[in-house]
Amino acid sequence: MPGPWLAGVTALLAFLFAIALFDQWRERRRGFQLAWAIGMVLFGIGSGSEALAGAFGWSDPLYRAWYVAGAVLTPAWLGLGTAMLLARTRFGYTYAALLLLSGLLALVIRNSPNYAGSGPLPILYLVVAAILAIAIAVETYFQNDDWTKFAAGAVVASTILAFALLAITTLPAPGYFLDPATHQPKGDLMPGYLRLLTPILNVTGALALLLGALFSAYVFMPKHRVLAYSLDPRQPGDQFLFNLLIAPVAIIVNFVSSLPGAVAALLSGRIHSRVPATLLIAIGAFIPTITDSLNRLGSTELFQLGKFLGVVFLFAGFLASIETFREIRIPFTSVVLRRTRTERVAAPTTGAEPAETDSEVAATVG
Repeated sequence: MPGPWLAGVTALLAFLFAIALFDQWRERRRGFQLAWAIGMVLFGIGSGSEALAGAFGWSDPLYRAWYVAGAVLTPAWLGLGTAMLLARTRFGYTYAALLLLSGLLALVIRNSPNYAGSGPLPILYLVVAAILAIAIAVETYFQNDDWTKFAAGAVVASTILAFALLAITTLPAPGYFLDPATHQPKGDLMPGYLRLLTPILNVTGALALLLGALFSAYVFMPKHRVLAYSLDPRQPGDQFLFNLLIAPVAIIVNFVSSLPGAVAALLSGRIHSRVPATLLIAIGAFIPTITDSLNRLGSTELFQLGKFLGVVFLFAGFLASIETFREIRIPFTSVVLRRTRTERVAAPTTGAEPAETDSEVAATVG
């Protein structure tokens, strides 16, 4: 099993990444840059806690920092950043569905021993999630990119709630819990009302990061349409609902059928930077999800490596995106390592559909 050095390197990369994102946000004031920066700070705190614990031993403060930053909040903030990046697309429907799914999950798992003592919170979470999901779906329907304000409000409120619940929680000695077989930290010592936040925020955040990255690649790649659909709100209501239901299947089929053209455009250098960037981000979101699941099943060999590879792919994806980093420089200085870049957007292939709508692409590029 890798020593604490790998967790330390992961934390260092996450903090460097956060500094670069904060610097870009300071200049351009894009909400997704700030959300991603906060997410990477939390990522760094979680991995840094594991590194310090590996070197000096676990303690109550390290266990709390690892849990609230790494296990609870990181996916929520990274997923929020992706949602903000896609504010002017129809991704709001997906985010609304993920919120509703997380609320239903809270209700389903409420009787599990892991969440004992959560009281009426699962029902409250479901009600709040349903209200937010409806609000986001309605705003998306009317093509109002302010739907991300509801998403941001939910993440900020959840963050405040997590810290508040952690502050009033008293942990029994020794103040931390390690799996007897894997010796990795687990949240078993946390009370049910706090642990309930983990699956809720992870479902919404992690899936928003992963699906949002894939959807962004789909929007900006040259596409070959196999299954037609339209989410134009001006169509009749029954037709809109039908298209909304088939849209996930249509996007998947069209995405797969468009891959040969996207690869050709990539090799010729005529593809929008968002496509390779978001595919790298999707890989960065997917790897830690797999290795974390393996860790829960008792296989720990790849746990730290998964986090390291996750932050490397995320960093590579964000650097590849011209939207995120128009120029690459030493943060908070005028020393430019790579001058301002411009897009070379690939033309759609024959028979291709517009990227959701031409106006959506224009809006998200700007």
